[in-house]
Amino acid sequence: MDKVPMTAGGYAALTDELKHRQSVDRPRIIEHIAEARSHGDLSENAEYHAAKEEQSHNEGRIAELEDKLARADIIDISKLSGDTIKFGATVTLVDEDTEKKAVWQIVGEVEADAKKGRISITSPLARALIGKKKGATVEVMAPGGAKAYEITKVEWR
Repeated sequence: MDKVPMTAGGYAALTDELKHRQSVDRPRIIEHIAEARSHGDLSENAEYHAAKEEQSHNEGRIAELEDKLARADIIDISKLSGDTIKFGATVTLVDEDTEKKAVWQIVGEVEADAKKGRISITSPLARALIGKKKGATVEVMAPGGAKAYEITKVEWR
C-alpha cells in the first residue's frame, strides 16, 4: 500500500467529490433504476441498462476515491521552503528555444491538471526538476523531442 502524496487542497477536492457522489449522484441513480424498473421487461429496457451502467461507473469511482483518500499522504506546502525543487514547489521555467515562460506547481498524480499549471510528481518534467535549484538547466524528453528549460524561480505557495 503505497502512500499517495497530495496537497491539502487536493485532499479537500477528492473529499468533496466523494461526498457528492455518495450523497447526490448515488440517490439520483437509484431513483433512475427504480423508475426504469417500473417500465416492465428488464431484458429489453435500455433505460434500466443505462442506469445500471451509470451506477457501476459511479460505484467504481467511489471505491477509487475511498482508496486514494485512505492512502493519502498530505503534504503541507506552507511549511516547505528552500531553493531546492521538491514536491509542492512552484517553478518558473523559460524554454531555451522559444524563450516562453511557464509556471508549474509539482503536485500528486490525483490533483495534476496542466490547464491549471499543476503537473504530477511522476511526470517527466517534474522528475527532471526534482533536486534542482534556480539557475539550473534541465533537459526533458518531450513527445516532440528533447526540450531544454532554465529554472528562473522556485516558490512555495
